[in-house]
Amino acid sequence: MAVQLTSPHTRIHHLFDERVAQSPDHPFLFMPDRVMTLGQLAQQVDALEAELREAGVRVGDRVLVAAENCPEHVALVLACSRVGAWACGVNARMTASELAGFAAKADARVLYFTVGVSAAAGQHAQQYDTRESVLPALRRTLADAQAAAQTGDLAESVAAIIFTSGTTGQPKGVMLTHAGLLQFAKVSAQSRQLRPADRSYAYLPMTHIFGLGTVLMASLHVGAGLLMRSQFDPADVFDALAHQGMTQLQGPPAMFTRLLAWLDAQGIDHPAAPELRYVYTGAAPLDMSVKKAIEARFGKPLHHGYGLSEYAGALTLCRRGEWRDDTSAGYLVEGAELRIIGPQGQDLSAGETGEIWMRGVGLMPGYFRDPEITAQVIKSGGWYASGDLGRQDADGALQVVGRLKEMIIRSGFNVYPGEVEAVFLAWPGVQRAAVAGRKAADGNEDILAFIEAKPGVQLDLQALKAHAHEHLSPYKRPSMVVQVPEMPMTLSGKVLKRELVEQYSQA
Repeated sequence: MAVQLTSPHTRIHHLFDERVAQSPDHPFLFMPDRVMTLGQLAQQVDALEAELREAGVRVGDRVLVAAENCPEHVALVLACSRVGAWACGVNARMTASELAGFAAKADARVLYFTVGVSAAAGQHAQQYDTRESVLPALRRTLADAQAAAQTGDLAESVAAIIFTSGTTGQPKGVMLTHAGLLQFAKVSAQSRQLRPADRSYAYLPMTHIFGLGTVLMASLHVGAGLLMRSQFDPADVFDALAHQGMTQLQGPPAMFTRLLAWLDAQGIDHPAAPELRYVYTGAAPLDMSVKKAIEARFGKPLHHGYGLSEYAGALTLCRRGEWRDDTSAGYLVEGAELRIIGPQGQDLSAGETGEIWMRGVGLMPGYFRDPEITAQVIKSGGWYASGDLGRQDADGALQVVGRLKEMIIRSGFNVYPGEVEAVFLAWPGVQRAAVAGRKAADGNEDILAFIEAKPGVQLDLQALKAHAHEHLSPYKRPSMVVQVPEMPMTLSGKVLKRELVEQYSQA
């Protein structure tokens, strides 16, 4: 039975502190070589809070951490909350120039590096004047006296900045509020009836909203355990399922694709997972073939949701235990509102496709120090225009069909890349498919399809093209189908279509 909250919370560390007061000896973080209780993690939080205060970190300051998952990163996020600073997580596997850009954009007061678990973080640390932190697994810079603390209401309400992946342009700093993260912690935990005895596989980077919200904050909501990993390893996932009591498996579709490939390579049809009771995917479009394959292997429904950094987690979630014959992202969560908007700004009816707009408790107050870009997406009435295309079924379930900017207009018809990709993904041996438009000389758009084969598979491209020709209307058929050795991907598992189009722009 979930632990009930006994007092209101205004910052994310309040949730943690209450858990520690109730059950300090409760095992919380499970690493390959040790287990850490809530009380032991609290000692790290105490130490880092003191270090931040001694360094002069103030309310509204930003603390940037180049991180891979580890207890020290969790402790730093919570210590920032106690001080009133904003945790700005950046995946340590970013390049040096990307990290420098993020640090400058964040106007960070202090930089931290999780050198204890990440060689990449260690390499970044060498580019800065760093010293030992109070925790040996971290290194840090001196405080930057020139960094300007945020003031006003934002200073108190914001908990963290998540940098967007930049698939459609320059990365932006999404400000996440304490209220939004606390609300999603409750929503996510309740949607899967999370309990203190549960254990989730926590490889998803906590520098991303999926790892920070769905994994960390939801687990803190009830004190559930985290099998914490700094890197993803399919063999380790299945060992954790078989022998370490894992009950929750969550990740983007790309993770499940890798798991399926590993199972195929090992010749395993049904992996041992005696405690598993909830399987979930999000953060990217879900293909029906992946959904069916995962459900067949695990004997559990693959739950799906629609979330984004700008809404502190998920806007919609599938109902627990519900088997669906589509890839719907489910139903509105508590505290959220949704509209489907047409090209003239009109509300559309059920079944009609338009842009997804949202507002509610989880909505960001804006992009950090980017008022012009914020104004472009926050509409009258406080609605956020997501740039995603979707439609609602008659029962309210949301179907996400693609990005507005990725929609292809060919011969006057709208072509949604996801619809074309699904046809290619249904072909045996195709691991990933990406479809994008390219401006043609006649003012039309060419449809380009990029295909990645499963490991060891030799694809018959002519047969694949014939399959697409059979299942797609003439205006939806790609003018070019290219097999690529590997798709360029963001660290959160999204295909970088822009890079593919640029690479083959002269084809």
